[in-house]
Amino acid sequence: MINLHVASCYLHFKMFAFRVELVEFHYEAYLVSNDFPRPIVTVDIAMLTPRQGELCVALLRRSAEPFASADALIGGYIHTDEDADAEAAVRRILLAKSGVEGIFFEQLRTFASATRDPRDWSVSIAYFALLPEGQLESSDKLSLKPATAPGQLPFDHNDIIKEALNRLRSKGAYSTIPARLLPEVFTMSELLSIYQIVMGERLDQSAFRRKVRELDLLEEIEGEKRQTESARRPTTLYRLKGPVSVFDRRL
Repeated sequence: MINLHVASCYLHFKMFAFRVELVEFHYEAYLVSNDFPRPIVTVDIAMLTPRQGELCVALLRRSAEPFASADALIGGYIHTDEDADAEAAVRRILLAKSGVEGIFFEQLRTFASATRDPRDWSVSIAYFALLPEGQLESSDKLSLKPATAPGQLPFDHNDIIKEALNRLRSKGAYSTIPARLLPEVFTMSELLSIYQIVMGERLDQSAFRRKVRELDLLEEIEGEKRQTESARRPTTLYRLKGPVSVFDRRL
C-alpha cells in the first residue's frame, strides 16, 4: 500500500511539473510574440557584372520610403510563407526585380544593427552574385554603376559592395569564381581578361595559360572554334569542368 501511495504521489508530481513547463512554454511564446519587437529581416544582393572592361554593380531605384527614388542594391523582405531559406529568397527576388535566374551567388555575411535602417532594428543577409556581361536588361529603374565608385547609397549598401569586392578578389585568386562572370563557353583570352578585371592587375599571359592547363580546370569544346578580331585563326573554346574549383596556388 505504501509503495502504491508513493507511486501515486510521484505520478501527480510529474503531471504537475509537466503542467508548469507547459504554462511556462506558452508564456514565453506569448512574450516573444507580444512583448519583444521583431526586427526587419531582408536579403540584399550585390550583383556584379563586367561592362567594357570594368566591374559594375546592379542598382535598383527604390519606389518607396525610406530613401524613395534613391538607387540601392537589389533586395527585399524574406517571405516566411514562401521562402524555404535565405537562398530561396535570393532567387525569388533576383527573378522578380531583375529578370535574372540561374546565376552564381554566395552569402557574404549578416549586417545587423539598430541604426542601419531608419524604420527599425534591421537584419540583412547579404549576398554577392555574378552575372556575365550583357545579360542584364537595363530600364529606367535598373542601372549599372562602377563597383568601386557606385556613389553614396542608402542603408549600409556601400559597405556590402566593398565586402563583395573583397570576397571576390580574395577567393578569385585561388578559384574559378571569376569565370562565372563569363558565358558558359569562352576563350582563354576572355578568361585572362576577366581575371585581370577582378584582380585589378595585369597578369602574365603565358604564365596564366600554363597554370590553368596544369590545374586542369577547363574542358575544351571539341569541333567548335570562334573567330576573333585579335587572332588570325579561329580560337579554341572552353568551359569550366565544374561549377567552382578551388586550388592551392594563385593564378
